Amino acid sequence: MTGAPLDDAPVITRFAPSPTGRLHVGNIRSAVLNWLTARAAGGRFILRLDDTDAERSTEAFGDAIRRDLDWLGLHWDESFRQSERFDAYHAAADRLVRDGKLYEAFETPEELELRRRTLAMRGLPPIYDRAALKLSEAERAALRAEGRRPVRRFLLDGQDESWEDLVRGTERVDCTAISDPVLFRADGQLLYTLASVVDDAETGITHVIRGADHVTNTGAQLQIFRALEQTPPAFGHHSLLTGPEGEGLSKRLGSLSIGQLRDAGIEAIALVSFLARLGSARPVEPATRMEDVIAGFALSSFGRAPTKFDEAELTLHSAKTLRAFEHAAVAPRLAGLGVPPDEAPGFWAAVGPNLDRLEEAGAWWALCRDGAVPIVAPEDAGFVAEALAVLPPRPWSTETWGAWTGALKAETGRKGKALFRPLRLALTGRDRGPDMALLMPHLRVTPAPEAIQAAAAV
Repeated sequence: MTGAPLDDAPVITRFAPSPTGRLHVGNIRSAVLNWLTARAAGGRFILRLDDTDAERSTEAFGDAIRRDLDWLGLHWDESFRQSERFDAYHAAADRLVRDGKLYEAFETPEELELRRRTLAMRGLPPIYDRAALKLSEAERAALRAEGRRPVRRFLLDGQDESWEDLVRGTERVDCTAISDPVLFRADGQLLYTLASVVDDAETGITHVIRGADHVTNTGAQLQIFRALEQTPPAFGHHSLLTGPEGEGLSKRLGSLSIGQLRDAGIEAIALVSFLARLGSARPVEPATRMEDVIAGFALSSFGRAPTKFDEAELTLHSAKTLRAFEHAAVAPRLAGLGVPPDEAPGFWAAVGPNLDRLEEAGAWWALCRDGAVPIVAPEDAGFVAEALAVLPPRPWSTETWGAWTGALKAETGRKGKALFRPLRLALTGRDRGPDMALLMPHLRVTPAPEAIQAAAAV
């Protein structure tokens, strides 16, 4: 069974988070790969909220998921909740019962654990032994009378399942080595395994890209597709993320929520473009337009090996992306920081190439608007005072800095660092920063002579 849809079928992918927590880099990676697979093929992307766990699912988490996806630019074409589709799931379950593929099992968790230990001690796979299939109706009735509530398991057919995985190549699952999966818990709660199959079939999903930890689950789900006489999608299982030293990332994912990365100043498109290449044969490169991320995406370039995720590398990639933005891409955000629209293009040309986070532009604008606390070394106090006294009158242009420092060089003989550094420190209070030629037109306040004297006396 290949699990591949017809070649001419429109590509439809989905992202199916459970609204039981915030999105983190691990599950957003699946969202990115599914979204890009759909968009690269001109297809459709569906957001499905897997909220069948009523106790843990909340509206607040569902709203947070939507906000995170919107912020990332991963807009969906259709959205629905699994809690709206119980009728469809139970109809599928009824069919499986009629066909002898869904059966009740009454073992307690303690009994199952004892059986697993016994099998493990004998060197056998710790899989369910299907003892429930041997129970008579009278025995099942007696167990119910004891107060036992059964789970419902899907009867695997014992065949190997193989498919051409979109990431891993030929993949095979030995279904004799796995237990019949539980589709309904003892409390009646429907599990992901069945609901996902029904949804994928009825919404026409053609490609499912998810983590490598789902490979075994895919083997079982392929049999459920077949039992329901539905065509399965093509499956791709991307590698799991590890820390920068190869350590497991799972314990750190809580600290890598999308909301926290956003608050840390990570650019949305930088996160998408980073995850779109991480673990593939293609280099991670800055992209300032989503069209470029889509054009450079190829699921076939990803490999099977665990993928190292380094937050420091993401931060550096985000800074490179930010510095590559044209003014138009950041204009609304600069306006939000108080930068006047008429000055914003030139101001961005000055400060943009020096920023790690866009919020830093706000500090630079405050410096331009309000002036800086000058820093003046005692030995430079006379030079700085004389230099400011001959500073050309406003308005300043991008030529002002060069003309001013050129004249000072000719008059004083200073050059290089001895010329430029004292002037930068006096005007900005910073040792480094934007190209002063580009920044000068936006400096509205220059230090007064008494401020220079006070700074030199510190």
